[in-house]
Amino acid sequence: MRDTTYIKEFQQYLTEEKNASNNTISSYIRDINQFISYLGTKNISSNIRDIVKNDVERYLEWLNKNGKSPATISRTVASLKCYYGFLIITTRVKSNPLLNIETVKTVKKLPQILTSREVELFLEQPECNDMKGYRDKAMLELLYATGIRVSELIALEIDDVNLSTGLIYCRSSDKERMIPLYPAAIKAIGDYINLVRHQMLAHPSETALFVNMSGERMSRQGFWKIIKHYQEKAHIDKEITPHTLRHSFAAHLLENGADLRSLQEMLGHADISSTQVYTQLVKKQLKDVYNKAHPRA
Repeated sequence: MRDTTYIKEFQQYLTEEKNASNNTISSYIRDINQFISYLGTKNISSNIRDIVKNDVERYLEWLNKNGKSPATISRTVASLKCYYGFLIITTRVKSNPLLNIETVKTVKKLPQILTSREVELFLEQPECNDMKGYRDKAMLELLYATGIRVSELIALEIDDVNLSTGLIYCRSSDKERMIPLYPAAIKAIGDYINLVRHQMLAHPSETALFVNMSGERMSRQGFWKIIKHYQEKAHIDKEITPHTLRHSFAAHLLENGADLRSLQEMLGHADISSTQVYTQLVKKQLKDVYNKAHPRA
């Protein structure tokens, strides 16, 4: 079990055969090494052929007692199952001790959203009395108008905005989608582009739509700070992240009659099941309102 050659071969298998992402590979390898370390501390046989279901179950119990989340334990099971599957394929072992171990069920938390009033309050915070204010106003309005991801926001080019048609062109991987803008967002973006953007650029050839105060493309960290600044300024108690506005965009559209397929297209979800989460969120919001407002609830 401690033979690092097996793990190196497994890593190669994940890369070449499974085409796994770097994040998945690093997580799997880390989980396996932690299991090996546990076996050593508990004086359990390090021979992979000797590991049985009971050894694995005790390890999962140990993880639970040490405060690991259901999601972490579930991923650990997946990592070890995959590793033992590889060992069987390569004839290192004959059976998988995780075969009949069920993945821990995780409870998915519904995303937090802002109320319409909180969104209004938040978007009111940037003051258009300097270049930063114009830029920040445009960024926040665009994010709530379109529900795009922060990575997509900072990747926008100046040519991705068509103010005359009220559309932005958002590219993600090899896909492109068009998303409409509401009038206030069109105005905020237009004011930023026409009044201040050219003054902010470090180089006239810069193609990024949004730039930092040094005149270069805005970073994720820079935009995160902007969000935090205006959350504090608005005195909103909820934790606001760039994704909070994406979630709020989706939930508010559904509340006002948008259909799931259109919302899926705007959000850029490959699978509609990702979009259906917002249906549950809207139902929960309605139930909460009912329980608070109905005199007999």
